Amino acid sequence: MTTMTTTATSQKSAENWFFKLEQWLDDRGKGAWIAVMVLGFIFFWPVGLALLFYIIWSKRMFSKSCTSHPMRHHMSAMRSTGNTAFDSYKADTLSRLEEEQNKFESFLERLRDAKDKAEFDQFMNERADAAKTQD
Repeated sequence: MTTMTTTATSQKSAENWFFKLEQWLDDRGKGAWIAVMVLGFIFFWPVGLALLFYIIWSKRMFSKSCTSHPMRHHMSAMRSTGNTAFDSYKADTLSRLEEEQNKFESFLERLRDAKDKAEFDQFMNERADAAKTQD
């Protein structure tokens, strides 16, 4: 029984250590992740390779900012503060912001579609004009 408890405790502390390190690197940005990956390749190449795969898998290099993992923000935003009035205000505000974000993204999509259609129509007109001048 003690071995199971000790193993579970050591596993939890190891996970906690990993998440603290991950947060520390995220706070310092993409350069810190790259530096750690390069050091991993220098000292023991499988560690560098593992870090490279982790960075790619977690999409840290391809996001606009590396300040923190997006899911971490979402989880902390949904945590209850204990104040029901504030929690309901926060939930209403978050749902309103999500709705505004969805509307804005659909607006951008319509804008891109309109631009694509205009460019395609211009291409077809230029092609038709070129065909008329060749005849």
